[in-house]
Amino acid sequence: MPEKELRFSVIVPVYNRPGEIKELLESLTTQTDKDFEIIIVEDGSTEKSDKIVENFSGKLKLKYFFKQNSGPGTSRNYGCLRAEGNYFIVLDSDCIVPVKYIETVRTELNENYADAYGGPDAAHPDFTDFQKAVNYSMTSFLTTGGIRGKNEKIDKFYPRSFNMGFSKEVFDKTGGFSKMRFGEDIDFSIRILKEGFKTRLIKNAFVWHKRRTNAKQFFKQIYNSGIARINLYKKSPESLKIVHFFPAVFTAGFLILLILSIFVSVRFLIPVAIHIIAVFIDSAVKNKSLKIGFISILTSYIQFFSYGSGFIFAFVKRFFFKKNEFEAFKKTFYN
Repeated sequence: MPEKELRFSVIVPVYNRPGEIKELLESLTTQTDKDFEIIIVEDGSTEKSDKIVENFSGKLKLKYFFKQNSGPGTSRNYGCLRAEGNYFIVLDSDCIVPVKYIETVRTELNENYADAYGGPDAAHPDFTDFQKAVNYSMTSFLTTGGIRGKNEKIDKFYPRSFNMGFSKEVFDKTGGFSKMRFGEDIDFSIRILKEGFKTRLIKNAFVWHKRRTNAKQFFKQIYNSGIARINLYKKSPESLKIVHFFPAVFTAGFLILLILSIFVSVRFLIPVAIHIIAVFIDSAVKNKSLKIGFISILTSYIQFFSYGSGFIFAFVKRFFFKKNEFEAFKKTFYN
């Protein structure tokens, strides 16, 4: 049990996504547990959400702030500093929450308190086929090993900022999110654990995560995630695990097999063909759609190649050319 009664503050940074914040706020109006405040931090958007937020002022306890663009991590900190609660829930603006989300979090923390928690994400039935395929690629055992929001190592769970919560004490002691451009949530989780706080996965506290809406946006997002992993290693070497090398190894291995198939024998592509078939069947069955099964082949290989190439690119740039973190990314903070 927590030492004090839980008072939730929901923090949401938003950048040029008024349509998405509307869907999130609509889902928050349906909560079975309505004892929470919401803080929207507009991070220097040119497409502002102030009018959208105003429409919900009578339905939700809302605070809206507009600030100069500095990225999602520092915007979350900005919201936490202006929150009245003692436990902060951070959501991405492209999420939609089930009706019992707040109730679930409160019940779980009251029964098994953790200083910080994270929840998984899922595809909503109304999402596009591409978004459902992306969700498959981000969560399947055949693509990520199924490690994203599915399994919890005792005392070593690393919450992610699309769906996470932490106490005011955690924020005050750690200083919140760092100024890292990407991977700032993993960096935050690493520092939470280093300070001796307890983290946990709340499997039932899932959100519907819309993710990227086209292949180009998805590639960019995952490419930057590959870069972020190397930057995290430079900051916290212990954070790099064997599993993080898999996409880079897959990318290099695929290219080698492709070259061998051209110059030696087409049989070298048999392992790739087997994997493609496995992805198609697995996704088609889970999504009950042959179309999504086919699209999942595309999104899965975009994920492998984008993360793998970003990882390799950052490794070369950081270790051989001695570039700093910010030189590895494009200027935008958001994907």
